[in-house]
Amino acid sequence: MAVRPIIIAPDKRLKLACEAVEGVNARVRALMDDMLESMYASNGIGLAAPQLGVLARVIVLDVARADDESQPLRLANPEIRWASDEFTDGDEGCLSLPEHYAPVIRPDRVRVAYFDYENRACEIEAVGLLARCVQHEMDHLDGILFVDHLSALKRNVILRKLTKTKKLAAEAAD
Repeated sequence: MAVRPIIIAPDKRLKLACEAVEGVNARVRALMDDMLESMYASNGIGLAAPQLGVLARVIVLDVARADDESQPLRLANPEIRWASDEFTDGDEGCLSLPEHYAPVIRPDRVRVAYFDYENRACEIEAVGLLARCVQHEMDHLDGILFVDHLSALKRNVILRKLTKTKKLAAEAAD
């Protein structure tokens, strides 16, 4: 397992749609392991493969609280099969948009089909934070960032700040 660098927005790689994986094999399992390691190292609760520059339909999640035992989920080719008619408004952040948060409205519950670490077909019904997190990470697989759910004004303010931060970091590195 290795900690890989997470791509920071704005970056055109984060706007690309991902390809389905043909199955969860040793290569995909290694990716999932690296994704979890990278997510934990950044104190995140979810990560999608394109955030590491890999255009594969793979996400990892762990919404366990800090004092609870970790409960990692590894999902390949996730698909939402059902979403509730009830919606919730909750603040979201993203490891690719560090230190920026905004409220996003999403279905409160979803049923998701996917292939697990052993390439078994599975389905979960996610509620609350897990539902929000899985939808957020699945958006990444289609090139959608949480700021794309915001008004153009709010989205542009956040992206301009990130552009400035990246530019300052690049200048400091020179």
